[in-house]
Amino acid sequence: MLIAFNKPFGVLPQFTDRSTPPRRTLAEFGLPANVYAAGRLDFDSEGLLLLTDDGVLAHRLTDPKHKQAKTYWVQVEGDPTDAQLATLRGGVELNDGRTRPAQATRIDTPALWPRDPPVRFRKTVPDAWLELVMGEGRNRQVRRMTAAVGLPTLRLVRVAVGPYRLEGLAPGQWRAL
Repeated sequence: MLIAFNKPFGVLPQFTDRSTPPRRTLAEFGLPANVYAAGRLDFDSEGLLLLTDDGVLAHRLTDPKHKQAKTYWVQVEGDPTDAQLATLRGGVELNDGRTRPAQATRIDTPALWPRDPPVRFRKTVPDAWLELVMGEGRNRQVRRMTAAVGLPTLRLVRVAVGPYRLEGLAPGQWRAL
């Protein structure tokens, strides 16, 4: 079984939380029994999270040697320059080594659901949207990459993993694939 889930902002990509006070988890969304997340999506990120009950499939979806491209729509603070986009495309030097090159494109503001809580708006600071397509997934990698080129991430939404897309799912909704 493979499930596409639109993980809302502020939800852990797991079924339990031992912190105090407890945070929201996948347990509240009526997902089928015995599925688990194939990969991670940070607490403060939104979008496509794949869940499965098949360990072999989970491995194929998450192991970097299978190079499942992940597509993100990223709202950044600032107005991206050609040089900043070129740096993202060429790979960014992070404290844990250089990233693989990514596809980085400026896009129009996508038609998304409102985020709760909303992203802070500042009249004096421009923002823009990028589409990043990457074949690796280090811890908080997108946020670290955009920050490294001077474009802090304001909102991060994963819209695809390999051939699987988020299309048509509202936050908290899921469908069997």
